[in-house]
This record gives sequence, C-alpha cells and structure tokens, in this order.
Amino acid sequence: MSAPRPLAGLRVVEVSSFVASPLCGLTLSQLGAEVIRVDPIGGAGDKNRWPVTQAGESIYWAGLNRGKRSVTCDLRSPEGRELVQRLITAPGEGGGILVTNAGGRGWLSHETLSALRPDVITVQILGKRDGSAAVDYTVNAATGFPLITGSPTHDGPANHVLPAWDVACGLYAALAVAAAVRKREATGQGSAVDLPLSDVALALAGHLSYLTEVQINGVEREATGNAVYGTYGKDFRTSDGARFMVVALTPRHMRDLVRVTGRTEVVAALESSLGVDFSTDGDRYRYRELLDAVFATWFAEHTAAEVEAALSGTSVLFDRYRGFAEIVAGGELADNPLFSPLDQPRIGTYLAAGLPATFDGRHLSTGPAPALGADGAAVVRDLLGAPDEEIDALIDGGHLGVPSP
Repeated sequence: MSAPRPLAGLRVVEVSSFVASPLCGLTLSQLGAEVIRVDPIGGAGDKNRWPVTQAGESIYWAGLNRGKRSVTCDLRSPEGRELVQRLITAPGEGGGILVTNAGGRGWLSHETLSALRPDVITVQILGKRDGSAAVDYTVNAATGFPLITGSPTHDGPANHVLPAWDVACGLYAALAVAAAVRKREATGQGSAVDLPLSDVALALAGHLSYLTEVQINGVEREATGNAVYGTYGKDFRTSDGARFMVVALTPRHMRDLVRVTGRTEVVAALESSLGVDFSTDGDRYRYRELLDAVFATWFAEHTAAEVEAALSGTSVLFDRYRGFAEIVAGGELADNPLFSPLDQPRIGTYLAAGLPATFDGRHLSTGPAPALGADGAAVVRDLLGAPDEEIDALIDGGHLGVPSP
C-alpha cells in the first residue's frame, strides 16, 4: 500500500469560486486532505467559465476541483447557511477548517464559527485589505507591473495573461492552512487568517525589490521588453523562423555564448572601446542592445536545430518558444511522471498534472472533479450523522442541492 499523504486526516470545507481559493483546495487535496467544496445551488460564478467543451462543460472548473467532494446549498436561506456552518464545524480532530473567498458574510466569520467550534481555522481570501472587491486583473493594474511589461515602445500598460497573484494567493492560502493546523496541534487554538489578494501582490513586489528600489534609489523600474532586467537575456529569431530565449546570468554563461556564436573578437573590441567588462551583470545589461545586435546575426544564420545543438553543449541557459498545442503534440506530457491519465466525466480523458513536488519520489495526484452537488447527501450523512429523513427534508425544502441530471 502507498504511504499516507502528508495532510491525510484533515477535512477542509471550501466555500469559493474562480482561482485562488479553489487552487488552495486543490493543493490541499493533492496533499491528502479531504476537501469539500460548497457552492450555491446551480453553481457559483465560475461554473461555466471558459474554456468549455462543445457541450458547454467547463474544463476550467473541472481542472481546479479535481479530487474534491461537491455540496450545493441554498446560501441565502437561514437553513442552508446553518447547514454549511454545521459542516464546517463538524466534530473530528482534523475538521473545523474553512477556506473561502466569500468575504463579508457574517455567518461565515471566524467569530460566528468559533462560537460553534472554538478551535476552528478560517482562511478568508479578500480582494483588498479593507474588504472591498478586487480580482487578479485589477490588483495587477494597481501594483505597477503592467506599466513595465512589454516593449519599451508600447504605448500604455500591457497585462500578462497568467493570473499570477491568484496563483500565489492560492498557494499562500494552502500554506496558511498547514501552519494554522500545526499551531492548533501544538496549542489547541484555532486561527483567523485573512489573506488579501492585493497584499499578496504588494508583498511579492516588495520581496523582489520593485518597491524597495523606489524607496532606496528613488527610481522606478523601466520597461525592458523581453530583456532580463539587471543581467543579459534576449529572444532571438532563427533562419527558419523559430524563436529562442537566451539568458546569460553568470560570467561563464556569457563566455560560452560569446564563444559558441564566434563573437569573441567583436565582444572584446566592444569591451576595449567602451571601457566595460561584460563579465559583470551591470555592463551586460547597460549595453544589452549592442550585444543583441552582435548575437542576432548568428541566430539569423542558423536553423532552430542548429542553434539547439550548438547551445546544448554549453552552459548557456536557453529554450525555444513553444505554444501549448506544440507541447501537447510533442508527447512531453506523456513522458513526464507529473502527468497521469484522468478520466473526467462530462469532459473526457486527458493527461492531468499532479502536485509538482515529489514526496518520496512520487507525484501526488487526485481523482476527477465531481458533478456539481453530487456528494451533498453523503457529506451530510458522513459529517453530521443525519438520518435519511433529515436529508430528504433538506432536499425537499430546497436547502440542500442534488446533482443536475
């Protein structure tokens, strides 16, 4: 039998939608926790989020809710809210954990839930610190990154397509759950964790010195396109139209790039005439446009295969730009133990990613996503010991949902 997963024995109720909170739940599920996602009857706002299948099933929703149990309740009725509270605070050593991005609801507050279970752990993901609404795209706009993203000649901000703050927030939330559980095991005390999405973005902007350099040096980071700030990195086009991202982070990387491209004499002449040293990060960055021109001709004279063969024998950091379709078609997923076949009802069979980290040499994965509301009766029976008559009454009263046919 396989070894127990690190978070086996924990039970998390997730009242959430979209990215950060569901990603937190998915991560905890992969680590072994029982995660019960609670939605309003009929689904939350992300139920039909794109991409969808031709039949309209959300591939997005299925991807973030794999391995969870699904319960739907009338979140507007007193009876439905009370049922959710009972599920969150149900007895059990590993229970009493809520993850939610449904902020501002008094009936889900830590104060309310701790009156029902004193050691309850609540992790509440907020938009902004004051409790007002925000999403990744608006937080990103207010954090400075779009103004330094894209080409220096581009007029206006450029958003990146990855919801980076949602992703970081979801992983921070999962870490917060693990830390709060560790505290409860040591002290018997619960925790009220508030995690504003905007503070996640600001914290990382500070950790990575974007905000600090303004405070210390009085300057704001410039837009650099595909160049790597503070060192040397650039994208180049080959003779057959492929593009490579090439990075020289260290003096050794730079020496190898100069050598393999046959530009030793040219680069030495530039150093001599300019009085610079391209073994240093600063000089590589300051004179990056000159270096771009020096190296670009070599890439333009060689095919992608020739470039890859030449750079593979060096320390230079590089990779070819690829689209998602090319990654799938190339068979890389099938060769990577991170991915395993998943038969997802209503969607189809595909290679799904597990937890990127390995535990004792194996990636931890989960089963498929449930049908919306499929586990309601079973969860109420398992957690609350409710008899069939009570469950039927909750369903008949419209307080507990049943899966759509």
